[in-house]
Amino acid sequence: MITAYLWGTPNGYKVAIALEEMGLDYEINWVNIGTGEQHEPDYLKISPNGKIPAIVDHDTGISLMESGAILQYLAEKTGKFAGETSQDRWNVTQWLHWQMGGLGPMMGQSNHFRGLTEKVPYAETRYKNETARLFDVLETQLNGRDYIAGDYSIADMAAVAWAGMAPMMEDDRLTACSNVMGWIERNVARPATARAIALSPT
Repeated sequence: MITAYLWGTPNGYKVAIALEEMGLDYEINWVNIGTGEQHEPDYLKISPNGKIPAIVDHDTGISLMESGAILQYLAEKTGKFAGETSQDRWNVTQWLHWQMGGLGPMMGQSNHFRGLTEKVPYAETRYKNETARLFDVLETQLNGRDYIAGDYSIADMAAVAWAGMAPMMEDDRLTACSNVMGWIERNVARPATARAIALSPT
């Protein structure tokens, strides 16, 4: 049994997707980041960085924070969705890190500055442009591929939770990426992924 500490954010949903896709036995403890539950002392013992997601694997006693580390752990635990050969595994890993270091943070900042009442034009433009650049990278990578690293993998689970926000980002450059939009549809059509997306803390 795995206890997953999540909230309804892209980083939370990517772990929910992995748990569903891998067929693992799990329960969710929703951590309300709007009311500051992520800063409670008991939660900080599990996630010292005070962020979601985190997991506790009661079968192994392993506790983890950081969504990328969690996805890699779950893939290793199940032997699924991380690539068959060494070359495949490193291909998946590099695209997982691309999401962790690029797509997620840039979309997060873009959405933050987009939503401010008091506008900061330089920051908003900077993060919108970098998000658009990253979508172009993904658009090129998906040429002739159904999934980012060839076969469906944790790289897709990580990236789709963020890329799926494209329609709300108010930037036509994102939704104009037809390969990316088709890839999002393929992901969402997966029954396990659809079940994860349907989970809600409310």
